[in-house]
Amino acid sequence: MSIQVNGLTKQYANQKAVNQVSFSVKKGEIVGFLGPNGAGKSTTMKMITGYLKADGGSAIVSGVDVATDPITVKKKIGYLPEANPLYYDMYVREYLDFIAGIHQLKNKKQAIERVIVLTGLTVESKKKIGQLSKGYKQRVGLAAALIHEPEVLILDEPTSGLDPNQIIEIRNVIKQQGQDKTVLFSSHILQEVEAICDRVIIINKGNIVADDTLANLQAGKKEMHIVSVQFAEPVNRKLIEQVTGIIDIQQPQTTNYKLQTIFPEQVRKQLLQLSIDHNLNIVSLQTEGHSLEEVFRTLTTSQA
Repeated sequence: MSIQVNGLTKQYANQKAVNQVSFSVKKGEIVGFLGPNGAGKSTTMKMITGYLKADGGSAIVSGVDVATDPITVKKKIGYLPEANPLYYDMYVREYLDFIAGIHQLKNKKQAIERVIVLTGLTVESKKKIGQLSKGYKQRVGLAAALIHEPEVLILDEPTSGLDPNQIIEIRNVIKQQGQDKTVLFSSHILQEVEAICDRVIIINKGNIVADDTLANLQAGKKEMHIVSVQFAEPVNRKLIEQVTGIIDIQQPQTTNYKLQTIFPEQVRKQLLQLSIDHNLNIVSLQTEGHSLEEVFRTLTTSQA
C-alpha cells in the first residue's frame, strides 16, 4: 500500500479532531476524501504528510513511517494544502525554481517547463504570483506539488477557486497523475469526486463513516436500481435478456428498456459490450439511483 493509516488520532484540548482513523490507498488509485467542515479531513492529511504530529496511531507512506522518518516521506509526497502557501512577491518561474532547489532536482529547468505546461500556467508564467487570479495561484500550488514527480499526491481542495473550464483541465491532470501515482484528494465539489474517483472515504466528526467504491455507496449496497437504456433502433428483447444481473425487464418502447437490478454498474458494462458486439447505437444509458450528494448528506447528518 502506498498510504497505510492505522488508528490515527489527533486531540485539540477537549475535542478529538481525528478519532482512530484507519484506511489504505493503493498505487494507481484515486480516492476522494470527503466530509463537512471541521470533520477532520485537513487534519488527517496534515498528519499523513508529516506537517502535523499525530497523538496516536501511525501513517506509513510508500513503506516509510511518517513518525520515524518524516523527511523521507516528504520527498515521496506532493502536497497541496487547503490554505495554499505561496510567496506573492516571487515570479512563477522563480518560485518553481525555488521549490525545485528544495527537492535538489538536477534538471530544474526541464522540471519547471514540464509542470508549467502540465498545469496550464504557460500564459501566466512570467507574472508575479501576487498578480495572479485565485485559480492560477491554485495552479502554481499544484505545479509545486508535482515538480519532483512524487509517488503520492495529497491534494486538499485542489479545484478551489477555479472556473468550470479550469476545473475540467485540473481534473484531467489529476486523472493522468493517478495512472501511476497514489492520489488522495478532498473536495467540496461532489461532482468532481464523481468524475474522478472510483472510491470514496467519508469522515464525520473525526470518524470514518464510509469507505467504499462510488458504485456501492450510490447503490446503497443492495438497494434496487433501474438502468434505463435507449437505442437508436429497435433491439430484440432476447439480446437484452442475455445481460446477467437483471431482475425485471420493462420495454416502454421498441428502442427503450428499463432494467431492474441491484448491480447497476455490472449491467451498464454488459450493455456497452453488447452494443459493441452487435453494432448497436446507444443513445442514452442512465442509472436511477442515489447521487453522491444524497449519500454524503445521509452519512454526515445521521451521525449527529
